[in-house]
Order: sequence, then C-alpha cells, then structure tokens
Amino acid sequence: MILSDKQKEFINNATHRYNIKVGARRCGKTYLDNLWTIPFRIRERTGLDGLVCIFGVSKGTIERNVLQPLRQIYGRELVGTIGSNNTAKLFGEEVYCLGCEKVNQVSKIQGTSIKYAYGDEVAKWNQEVFVMIQASLDKEYSCFDGALNPENQSHWFKKDFLDRVEQDELDVYVQHYTIFDNPFLPKEFVDNLCKEYQGTVFYDRLILGLWKNAEGVIYRKFCDEPSLFIKDKAVDEYGNKLNFMIISIGIDYGATKGETEFKATGITQFFKQVWTIDEEKLTGLHSPEQMYEKFVEFYKRVKEEYGKVTHCFADYGALGQVITFGLNKYLQEHSIPLFVDDCIKGRIVDRIELDCQLFGQVRRFILRKCKYLIEAYTQALWDDKHEDERLDDGTTPVDDLDASEYSMFPFYDKLVRSIGG
Repeated sequence: MILSDKQKEFINNATHRYNIKVGARRCGKTYLDNLWTIPFRIRERTGLDGLVCIFGVSKGTIERNVLQPLRQIYGRELVGTIGSNNTAKLFGEEVYCLGCEKVNQVSKIQGTSIKYAYGDEVAKWNQEVFVMIQASLDKEYSCFDGALNPENQSHWFKKDFLDRVEQDELDVYVQHYTIFDNPFLPKEFVDNLCKEYQGTVFYDRLILGLWKNAEGVIYRKFCDEPSLFIKDKAVDEYGNKLNFMIISIGIDYGATKGETEFKATGITQFFKQVWTIDEEKLTGLHSPEQMYEKFVEFYKRVKEEYGKVTHCFADYGALGQVITFGLNKYLQEHSIPLFVDDCIKGRIVDRIELDCQLFGQVRRFILRKCKYLIEAYTQALWDDKHEDERLDDGTTPVDDLDASEYSMFPFYDKLVRSIGG
C-alpha cells in the first residue's frame, strides 16, 4: 500500500473523536478514506452498540464518491448497494447512507446512537444536519471522520466548528491539504488544473485548500479572453457542423421583472463540450398562452437548426410550477414531443464552479448571436454582502445565467467526470 506523506500522517494521528481532512480537490483525501479509514473504523467497531452511517450531499454522491471506489478496491461481496431502506451492507455491517442537503433527509436518525459516521463533502451540508449527527455520537467509542473542500471564510463549518477547536478544547484532529500534497498526480494534470482555475476563487479553495471569500468578477477567464469562447457557428476544429448528443432548453420565468429567458444548450458526445446555441428573451407582460406560443416558436427554431431537443428544465419558483404545468399541457395538445421538468437548482456556487472549469478547459462556447448571455457572463459579479452568491440587485442580468445553468446543471456529474473534476 503506497501512501503519500500526508496520508501516512493522517493514519498516525487520526485517533480523535472527530478527524477532519480539509483541502484541495484530487489531493488524496477521499482515496485514503476509501482505502483505509472507512473499512478500519467499521471493523474496529464490529459487535459494539450503535449505528454506522455514511453521510453525503445526496445518496447519488455517496454512491459515486464513496461506495463505487470502495467496491473497486474490496469487491461487491464486502461493499453492497443502497437499498430502498437507505442502507447498504459494508464489511458485514448494515450502514445507513443518507443525504445531508436538507434536514428532513436525515431526521430518521434523530434520537439514535451512532458508533461511527463518515462525512463526504461536509461543507455542502445543511448545518442542522451536522448538529444532529453530533448529538448522536453518544458512545465513548463514537467517531466521526469527514472530508471537505474549503469554501468562504464565514462558512458555518469553519466558524462554528473548526475555529472553536482550540478555544473549546474539542477532541478534533484537523489536517490540511493542497493539491501538491498528492505526489501521484501527473504533473501535466496538476499544471492544467492550476491554469484552469487561475484567477478565480476556486484556485485558492480547490488548489491551495484555503478558506477564501469570493469577490469581484466571477468569470475571469471568459472576460479576459472572450474570443476563445464566442463563436460564429457551432462547428468543430475542421469546420464541420457539430452533432449534439443532448440539446437542452432552460427556462427562467423571471416573474419579478416581467422577463422570461429561454436558453438552448448543446452538449457534444462524451460530454466533451457545452455550447449555448440559441436564446430568446421575452420582455413585458405576456399571458401564459402567449408565452407558450413563443416557446414553441423557439423550440422549432432550435430543432430545425441543430436537431432534436432532448430535454427542457424550467424554474419552479413563485408560480413557476403552475406555468410549467400549463406549458406541458400546451405542448401535449400541439403534439410537441417534449416534457418540461423542474430544474435542478443546486447551490449557485456549484453551478458557477462548473462553468468556470469548463471555461478554464476551453470546453464552453457561446454563439455570438446569444448576446444576452454573453453580456451576463461579462457583467457577473460576486455579491460582497452574501457569501458565495452572485450579485442579484437588478444591476446585472442574472436571469440569463440562471436559464443557461438550468439547461446544463442536470448533467453536472457527467460533465465533471468528463473534464477531470
């Protein structure tokens, strides 16, 4: 078993009630947990009273970040899959696997006793969930291991937990990583990743492993070199017209401003490139019927020029779901083979990071005719009054960004895997 110096350091020192790894992406934090930490902790507590739990942002991320890698190392006999009761068999133990974005997702463990808990992507959790888990670590042998990428300096996990470790004499071991602490990564990969995040807050967080506030221009790469990303036609490097594997439309109803945004996104084979291929902005007051008609015109225009529209995702805020219900009924009545789903909003900072990394790898493109989205990327700023939020005070066109993100964010996992995230 070949380990880095930082990983060996963790094994030697992670003997506390809480053992936390904070740092860069791809630095070896989670790999060590899958290889050693999780199996060791579970087997160490075999036969003792209490539950074993793995917590993540969602059951999907637990499967991707924890169970799949465990299965690759130890096989299916020792690492099962998550069943309908939210449990999986791991190393002979029944293990609860629960998502932590919302409190109600883990309320079922409230009042129980946990002998071992592992936390994946802890900084993306709801704080109340972490407090609930703490209250359940009630055995003298209870233990929590967690890994995370740092976020803003006012983040609840830093401010209300890590910063209190010494002051309150908490039994916590904290280890910090940079990407350079992983000697097994190819130099070319590290150099490229550094270039991709250069000039953004994500360089400090995901390369250097620092808690860092976001400020200023968001899409620095796009603003500095717009000619790399703004194209006249959707063609490959040989001038051939692109065939898109996915064409997805995002809708932001913009109820507060009387504007509705349609953005059409094309994704190429193997999720290699993301193109904004068309847009429409409806201004002023429109009846639902008028909006439905305009949407069908937009849909037909995109379909005729670029091919089959495979997906559509709409904002569900305010009256959004009511409007979407009417739109789906209208599409059905007019024999349009498309169903409009509710969008997956996720955290704004995650949507922003995806775009920034795609720009960083020069895999995100926008047709010149999509002037509203180009303007939105150019003007987007971090909100200095709200951590990790875009400025949304009416001075910048954030609705265009929302609609674009709604069209692509459902494919986040595949896009991240494709771009080496």
